[in-house]
Amino acid sequence: MPSTEDDVSPRSPGRLRAIAAWLGLCAISACQAPAPPPVARAPAPSPRVTPGLVPAPAPYTRPAHSVDEYKHQMGLRLIAANPAITYTKRAPDVLMGIPILEVEVNADGSVRHINVIRTPQEARETVQIAIDATRRAAPFGDVSQVPKPWKFLQVFLFDYDGHFKPKVLD
Repeated sequence: MPSTEDDVSPRSPGRLRAIAAWLGLCAISACQAPAPPPVARAPAPSPRVTPGLVPAPAPYTRPAHSVDEYKHQMGLRLIAANPAITYTKRAPDVLMGIPILEVEVNADGSVRHINVIRTPQEARETVQIAIDATRRAAPFGDVSQVPKPWKFLQVFLFDYDGHFKPKVLD
């Protein structure tokens, strides 16, 4: 009996063409250039903090005009004021804790009130670390161009090393 492309036998011409096409696609995908090797960098020097002195947070370039812009400035300020307990790389898939704070500020950016919106089930100590880091980073700059109320949610992503990153920067 003559063979047709509709045959389902393992050696039919249609089946062999399909396998050849699949192998061709596999070969093409394997020909992609490999990722460049990582560049070796010297580790950043660890900040030396003298007791009683707080590192100077990053200066502001201009007043924020939206809530999202102000929250982003707050995130940058949190990182700049707390270099020993923050990270800037991509957040890990599994986090130690995710406290959420509502930070109310005055017109000059100083903290008026901090309200805890979410306390993690485990690693409850991350809430106090986030509160202290927020107070160290204040003032957050002129907020007069942002519509009231001047209350901003900040989500803190804590890794298992005890370092945090504001979610707004992720």
